[in-house]
Formats: sequence, C-alpha cells, structure tokens
Amino acid sequence: MSKAFIAAAGAALIALGASGLAWSGHDDDDHDRKGHREGKGLMARGDLAPVTNARYRAECGGCHFAYQPGLLPAASWAQVMGTLDNHFGDDATLEQAVTAELLAYLEGNAADRNDRVRSRAFAARPIQGEGPPRITQTAYFQRKHDEVPARYVKDNPKVGSFGNCQACHRGADTGDFDEHQVNIPGVGRFED
Repeated sequence: MSKAFIAAAGAALIALGASGLAWSGHDDDDHDRKGHREGKGLMARGDLAPVTNARYRAECGGCHFAYQPGLLPAASWAQVMGTLDNHFGDDATLEQAVTAELLAYLEGNAADRNDRVRSRAFAARPIQGEGPPRITQTAYFQRKHDEVPARYVKDNPKVGSFGNCQACHRGADTGDFDEHQVNIPGVGRFED
C-alpha cells in the first residue's frame, strides 16, 4: 500500500471519529442511540415519576404546579419544606403532621433517591444560588433550557416564568418532559 493511501485513510478515520464526538455532545436524551423514544415499561426511564401523593397534589398543587419529587434532591426538599413560612415570598405554613407527611413523600422520591435517569441528572450537581433551592437553578435544568430565549418565557404573559412547566410542556403533569413536545404559548413548537 502506498504511503499516500495510508495517510488519506488515516485522515478519513480521524475525521469520522471527530464527527462522532461532536454528535455525542448533543443533549437529546429523550431517545436511545437509534433515535427511538424509550419504552413506557416498569424499567423504562420515562421522564419523571408522576406525583402520586394526593395530599401533596392538593396542598402544594393548590397554589402552583405540583412539581415531581424527582426534580430536586432530598436535602433541597428539606430546605423548601423547612421554610414554608417564607415560601418564595408567601406564607405556606402547614400543620406539622402534614408538613412531615409531605416531606417524607418528597424525600423518599427525591432526585437523589430515584432510579430514573432524568431525576438523577437533577441531583448530579449542587444547586447554585441564594435562598431556598429552585428547580430552575439546577445545572440540568439550566442546560436543558439554555437555548430558550427569556422573552419566550419571562416576557410572555401566557408563561411568565421558567417555573411554569405545564405552560410549555404538555405532559408535565404526568412527568413527561419530552423536549420534542414543547409548545410555547404564542410561539409554537420549539426545537433547540
């Protein structure tokens, strides 16, 4: 074989390898390597386990979206529930027994105590920021929303904030946050 052929083949292999690395950085984690959405069986990741505690759904979901426990690690839920007297500017104090029940549910199903891949991603790094922990301050949330222009959300009266999950994620209530199902009110489908 000629040296020129070997050099050309080597360059082609390096280019092919580099393109594979570039594609591996794509953040589409809703599909397997063949592009198929993961199944919905017992062992399937799905997105996040849906809220299953009726009291949590009633007490917390009565004022805002009942966030899935898998969106924050246990220590963060403990902080949130321990400061209900100043819950993001509101007094959301509950009876002590109710607070204990909800905290047990949240901690038991928290991101760092959950086997779902997406939940584990929310627990991967410490939350940055001051005050009570916010889901929107997690590194995973920020990475998944970094290409969404703030004007589509914060300046959009139909959305208002990045914490209003169900405004854009049609399946948020059931824990389905498939990025290919995002529909921003007044904007339409959004693909990053």
